[in-house]
Amino acid sequence: MADDIEAKLYHENLPNIGRIAKNRTKQCCQPSTLKKFLPILDWLPKYNFSFLIADLVAGLTVGLTAIPQAIAYGSVAGLPTQYGLYSAFMGCFVYIVLGTCKDITVGPTAIMALMVQTHVTGSADYAVLLCFLSGCVILILGFLNLGVLVRFISVPVTTAFTTAAAITIGSGQINNLFGIKSPSNEFLESWENFFTHIKEARLNDSLLGVITLVVLLLLRKVKDLPCGYKVLTKYISLSRNALAVIIGIVLCYCLKDGDKLPFRASGEITKGIPDFKLPPFSTPGENGTTLGFGDMVSNLGASLASIPLISILESIAIAKAFSKGKIVDASQEMIALGCCNILSSFFSSMPITGSFTRTSINHSSGVQTTMGGAATGVLVLMALAFLTTTFSYIPKATLAAIIISAMIFMVEYERIYEIWKSKKIDIIPLAVTACVCLFWSLEYGMVCGIAVNAIFILYKSARPKIQIHLEKINSTPVAIVEVQENLCYSSAEYLKSKLIKFVAIQGDGIVKLVVIKGEEITNIDSTVAMNIISLKEDLSMLNCGLICWNWNYEAAGVVCRLHKKERSMFKFGKSLEDVVTDMEESTTLQLDTVNED
Repeated sequence: MADDIEAKLYHENLPNIGRIAKNRTKQCCQPSTLKKFLPILDWLPKYNFSFLIADLVAGLTVGLTAIPQAIAYGSVAGLPTQYGLYSAFMGCFVYIVLGTCKDITVGPTAIMALMVQTHVTGSADYAVLLCFLSGCVILILGFLNLGVLVRFISVPVTTAFTTAAAITIGSGQINNLFGIKSPSNEFLESWENFFTHIKEARLNDSLLGVITLVVLLLLRKVKDLPCGYKVLTKYISLSRNALAVIIGIVLCYCLKDGDKLPFRASGEITKGIPDFKLPPFSTPGENGTTLGFGDMVSNLGASLASIPLISILESIAIAKAFSKGKIVDASQEMIALGCCNILSSFFSSMPITGSFTRTSINHSSGVQTTMGGAATGVLVLMALAFLTTTFSYIPKATLAAIIISAMIFMVEYERIYEIWKSKKIDIIPLAVTACVCLFWSLEYGMVCGIAVNAIFILYKSARPKIQIHLEKINSTPVAIVEVQENLCYSSAEYLKSKLIKFVAIQGDGIVKLVVIKGEEITNIDSTVAMNIISLKEDLSMLNCGLICWNWNYEAAGVVCRLHKKERSMFKFGKSLEDVVTDMEESTTLQLDTVNED
């Protein structure tokens, strides 16, 4: 038994890299691994005709929402509106093969559009290159199995980011809702422009925008009406965006006076399916110059990190919400999303991710497999091929109403209340994230929120819960130390200073022994080990001994390997009374030896 303990203390268990590599290599050659990377191989053999009908209905229903949203998000991104449609079909097809969640619909989203808008600078080339590079980053992270990284972003931060993005996007459309021209879609600039130019509001646009917004909000509740036509009211509710666009187009066309339109319209949309071509690795610059790949990457800057991160967060959060208790393979979702972006960039797409609105519609429509995305993709392609002339009559007020109605329900009121009710200090990272997102930048808002959370974690790790109380055991005053959390380098000095202070306060020579209970100390680093040794030396100067009682062998081994002579400090298996008795006997023996000398 004693030999086993010594072996555990002086032998550090390191991972067997060779065995791990061998096992991973074997796994790569197994059919289950292929099914993991190509989920379609798992569900396609079980596919039947009833699934096809359900997928077709759901896909078409989603498509009726995807088309007007894609046009609107193209505008939000500061791109010609057809780029929204270019972004709305390829992701649907790719996700069929690689996706793990049957409900998710991949395409342009409001948050992605808003984040792209700040980096487009009037050139769609930047948006397409950003889509390609974001896809590459996401794909690499997926292959490296780094889906775990999203766990480091807390719920308060993601809630604040989503809420701030929704408020910013909705605010950016307030001018279009009333027919007012605006040079910016940012939160403060949009409202400043609205109030300073409110006299320029157009009556027709204002009436259409406000009425459309009210009707869209009412149509959300149609499905809940107690009537005998539940299926009809359900699909009217789900297709409300498409109905709003159709009515807006009809009104704009019927009320036009020659070439003069009654509303500010989305304008001409380039007809036809985009060509399959490489993403642009150069773009025209000012004064007839050409900007190379390096210059474009430099101009994109931090977006090369922030957009892939937000894209991953959105998609995985949606997958978790609709997984129905199943474990979400975050890394596989990242691989699917990366491929969706890379292949979409060959069709002039801006960055895309999972859409919560369209995913909800897909789920509500009863989709059975990811095959539903095929119907959505085909419908978008048909719209590009045949309906672009019609789409040029879509009033901007209608698109603004569609976006605002969606953004109202992206603000997570209930989640904010839950955070406040459960732990009020979590409102701090939430508030910091929201304020920075609204008044500075979405990317930096997320970074600041993560930084505040990291400060909380570091502060907590630097000041672990340590309880110290004085007991008399066998008539010897003993300071019992209970460390209720793991120890790391940031907490090493805190433990030492707290113990020295406690012993000093008791008075010179009062405390004869300090016992650190180690049941909850599962691991320590070399900094903690050095501080434990230093603590023993400092306590000895106060005529006090130090015992580490029943520590985990792995934690104790770090100290023992650092200084073998400190092995005597660790006691295993014995009761606390026996440990104190042994210490008393050892001290008496040492005193007798000194007296004899």
